[in-house]
Amino acid sequence: MRQKPFSRCSLEDLILEGSALASKREITSPETGKSGPRRWLVTYPRIIPVAIFLIIIALTGLSVFTIERGERAREDAMMARTAGALSAVMERRASVNASYLRAGAALFSAQGTVDPALFNRFVAELRLDADYKGAEGYGWAPVLRPSEVRAFEEDLNRYRVGDVRISPTLEEQPRDRLVPVRFLQPDTVRNRRALGYDMYSSPVRREAMDRAQRSLRPTASGSVVLVQEGGGSEPGFLIYMPVFSGMGDDRTLLGFIYSPFNAPDFLSSAAELVDHEGFGLSLYDGGPGGSELLASLKGGDADGRAVEREVNVANREMRLVVRAADDPALSSLSMITMLFGLAVASLLMLVARLLTKQALEDQRSLNWFAEQNSIRNSLTRELNHRVKNTLANVLSIVALTRRRADDVQSFADGLDGRIRALSATHDLLTQSEWGTTPIASVVAAELAPYAHDEAHTIVSEGPPVELAPNDALSLGLALHELATNASKYGALSCENGSVTIHWELTPDGLARIDWQERGGPPVPETRKRGFGTDLIEKIVAHELRHPVELDFDPQGVRCTLMVPVRERGDFEIRAARQMDKI
Repeated sequence: MRQKPFSRCSLEDLILEGSALASKREITSPETGKSGPRRWLVTYPRIIPVAIFLIIIALTGLSVFTIERGERAREDAMMARTAGALSAVMERRASVNASYLRAGAALFSAQGTVDPALFNRFVAELRLDADYKGAEGYGWAPVLRPSEVRAFEEDLNRYRVGDVRISPTLEEQPRDRLVPVRFLQPDTVRNRRALGYDMYSSPVRREAMDRAQRSLRPTASGSVVLVQEGGGSEPGFLIYMPVFSGMGDDRTLLGFIYSPFNAPDFLSSAAELVDHEGFGLSLYDGGPGGSELLASLKGGDADGRAVEREVNVANREMRLVVRAADDPALSSLSMITMLFGLAVASLLMLVARLLTKQALEDQRSLNWFAEQNSIRNSLTRELNHRVKNTLANVLSIVALTRRRADDVQSFADGLDGRIRALSATHDLLTQSEWGTTPIASVVAAELAPYAHDEAHTIVSEGPPVELAPNDALSLGLALHELATNASKYGALSCENGSVTIHWELTPDGLARIDWQERGGPPVPETRKRGFGTDLIEKIVAHELRHPVELDFDPQGVRCTLMVPVRERGDFEIRAARQMDKI
């Protein structure tokens, strides 16, 4: 409440009244030698108001000082709480990741060998739903000798269109031990850059792998630039877990299961779970003396107060620094308030600042909840759309299979194979985070049961082409039906049979996929029309929105499919956000 200052008239009236009372008292009081309490107003007409003004200013300055000190103490407490919570989140995430690596090491050690099926099953069983919490995924790197390089490269390129070699080569950097990357999930374009890279050729990675081998525990490396960055400069680190075969002194090092981390993503994903109040966050490699910056989030000032916490990430010490903003505005305002005596105005301004700050915090919370609600609604619509498409395909398959089946057993067998084909393609889409899927991967997944049979030949060739999720599902169904027919009646049912799958891009933005069988039993001129033909010519053609050419030539079945190659943004709701992560 603002006080009304004394006017000159009221002060003079008060003085005159005091003088009259004093005169009256001198007349009526027997103690004429004593002064009354209001004599001071007459004696010191300027000093008393100034003294009161200075007392108010002093009280105001003391209040501002107390408030500033309390705000500073609260900010220090919040920085300490933020540092403790953030370090706990990072250590917990690193511990969970290390637990997964331990589980993988135990599984691979028991099996003795690590093949694609075993590794993909291990990653799928983690059920992470593509949320690796700051990590790039999980990988496997075997230990090789120089004599084993050729066999490794042949195995690495068995189902790939492009030619992948170990880098750096032995000619560029001679060495007796190699640890190249064999598998890295999820199978994204970014992670494929790391395949074949010899991590043991890097001194920082080599030191971490050697420490992990000695300690038999998950061990983090120092600061490196991940191969996935493709020439970028963002720092990162890796966590290694050795895998051995045998026990005790007879054990042999098979390789390392590992997880790569992009340091800025690791810090920002942990900061999303902690309200850091606009503080600056920095993560350094090493303990209290570590000065190599791994990642930082904007906020605070370089000269502001700081709180440090040590973070143990897979048996490696890192240092988290939380910095506050050094804002002297309120101190200047307090000085202005004391100099000019605007005590009430300064209090109101302080209250307004506190209310504004609280309003901004409330608005940030509302915006966050709105964003989460929007994301949840988008995900629900996307999931609903995909589930409806899948159920529609399954209902069509059930209806047509029932129409063509002669008994319950044939109905069950036909339905089981087609549902498994859908499941195999779904696994590919899940591994690629429901992004684009290479045609080569779909072909490899559907023909995997026949790929290792030496009685016949399967050739797949074509340029790298990525398909949308629904188109990949339709292509997988068609290839499953063609392969099933070939294994029963065509080129895959006898020795010396061959199947060639060739694909290419057309000028119309379509992928032309040709299936050709040779060397199988002659195709009869008259035959019963089966469910596979209906599935390919009706369901698949409808889903791909292009007719399917299916020719039962006497020398072998031929099939041509035209698959649209769509832009990522045409079918993916969260494309922009995922591409930012990449």
